[in-house]
Amino acid sequence: MKNTFRTSLLLAAAGLALSGCNAINRLSEVGESPKTSKITDPTQNPLYRPVSLPMPAPKTTSTNPNSLWRPGARAFFKDNRAGEVGDILTVKVSISDKGTLNNKTTEARDNNETTDALTLLGYETQLSRLFPSAANAANLGAMGSTHAVTGDGKIDRKEEISVTMAAVIIQVLPNGNLVLAGKQEIRVNNEMRELTVSGIIRPSDIDSTNSITYEKIAEARITYGGRGTLSDLQQPRYGQQLFDILFPF
Repeated sequence: MKNTFRTSLLLAAAGLALSGCNAINRLSEVGESPKTSKITDPTQNPLYRPVSLPMPAPKTTSTNPNSLWRPGARAFFKDNRAGEVGDILTVKVSISDKGTLNNKTTEARDNNETTDALTLLGYETQLSRLFPSAANAANLGAMGSTHAVTGDGKIDRKEEISVTMAAVIIQVLPNGNLVLAGKQEIRVNNEMRELTVSGIIRPSDIDSTNSITYEKIAEARITYGGRGTLSDLQQPRYGQQLFDILFPF
């Protein structure tokens, strides 16, 4: 009884450790709607790391003092596109992805090996007295094995995301490229939907409406998910997840 109780405590502790802050947040929101997170500076996140990539040598931009046109500008008098840290631009995320994969593996193997009578200085003839129903002096060495493996896997997935959100320029790289980061939270009843996007863009890819599409974002990191009542119902319980990880068969 003590061992069972101790095992239950260990499993509960392991499940809580695996769930981490998510479990604590969920427990704090029992009976309430998910709370929106605070607006913070992305660069102040403990996990934030400035982007570092190979950069070309700096180039000096030549300007014409007698011209009203600025290099790279989309407007005649002023370029309203994002280009400095803190500027905001619109990111259009429209993903339609579908993948199907079928995999089947079948393996069968049957091995048998028999040796001639083994000579053990004549003592092999005495084995029939000790093991009358099991020993055979004419065939003392025989080996055999049968092995079979059958596996069948199938994946059929389809993801569609169509969201327009705003992001903030958080870094300007030495070659002029921009690092952006944005997060959007939408709460409907007791379900919170979250969309985050980050990556590197070229200023020239930003259109005249100060917008950019997701396929022009290099090193893009786009996440879309949720938390709340529906998300809880769609996930296995912590005990089941722990069982699936630790059970060896």
